[in-house]
Amino acid sequence: MGFFDFLTEKIAIDLGTSNTLITHKGKIAVDNPSIITINQITGKIIAVGKEAGMMRGKINKNIKTIYPFSNGVISNFDAAEKMLKTFIKRLTSLNVSVFSISYNMIISIPCGSTEVEMRAVKESAKRLNAKNVFLIHEPIAAAIGGGINVLEPKGNMVVDIGGGTTEIAVISLGRIISGQSVKIAGNIFNEDIVQFIRESHNLHIGEHMAEKIKIQVGSAVEHLAFPPENMNVEGRDLLTGKPKQIQVSYREIEKSLDKSITQIENAIMETLSEIPPEISADIYNTGIYLTGGGSMLRGLDERLSKTTELPVHLGDRPLETVVKGSEIVLKNLGRYTEVLVKKKR
Repeated sequence: MGFFDFLTEKIAIDLGTSNTLITHKGKIAVDNPSIITINQITGKIIAVGKEAGMMRGKINKNIKTIYPFSNGVISNFDAAEKMLKTFIKRLTSLNVSVFSISYNMIISIPCGSTEVEMRAVKESAKRLNAKNVFLIHEPIAAAIGGGINVLEPKGNMVVDIGGGTTEIAVISLGRIISGQSVKIAGNIFNEDIVQFIRESHNLHIGEHMAEKIKIQVGSAVEHLAFPPENMNVEGRDLLTGKPKQIQVSYREIEKSLDKSITQIENAIMETLSEIPPEISADIYNTGIYLTGGGSMLRGLDERLSKTTELPVHLGDRPLETVVKGSEIVLKNLGRYTEVLVKKKR
């Protein structure tokens, strides 16, 4: 160990379209919405993360709300760097006026990321004082975070439903042997709810309200053993322009999400149809591992199990599996070298 190695800290980052999670010293140090608000005139940052999230739809024309990530990749580089810089500043435990801290970073990315997108992520990390930057595909990180031994000569299927993408992957010997990245996930669910409420109740609601509806009464199946109570929903009446309140049930939300969930099911079935028979045999025995924030939708595991005729396992903290798996890899690089994304020649 070099004399100044104590100035290099290890952090794992899950750059989610909806939420950014960062681990530091074995703990989740940052769990915030991937949002930043900026004064358009001065360029000054007004708020980042949770504080910016509370401002959604409630700010004046001079303040802009920016979502730096789209479909799991950086869509606004300047905003992404400003947001991450703010988050990383909160991690610093040493006196930065005396010492300059650098980081060994591991960042999870969608399995459909292009070379250009991966290079952009690395370059952004370097500007944030990263000494070494490692990339890992989200489904592999999720599998490791969920306790799966991905290095075994055995097939495992992971479905990671995030905010911007659903990552479907069959993993064996530390590599993805089949899979796809589908741009249907939590944010599309929110859009479906907004559209349904508009068409069925003549009520215009915002994205934040749609998210609340999804969490409080969202469902992937028509019949639940323990159904949630109907929810009061406030918005603007499209006919009168006045504020209005209605009630929605979980069955209404199930109808609104059906088309999007069917597309995810079709992608899973397509992936299953492409794998070798030996891997199919493994998955028949192990089932499907479901993770990501979108996986917490009521009844989704039950519905996917019925569609695929396979057992579906949902972890305890599906939002955290990707970042926790990334952290495990960063701490054990010698063992997990094979799972890291390698530059194509």
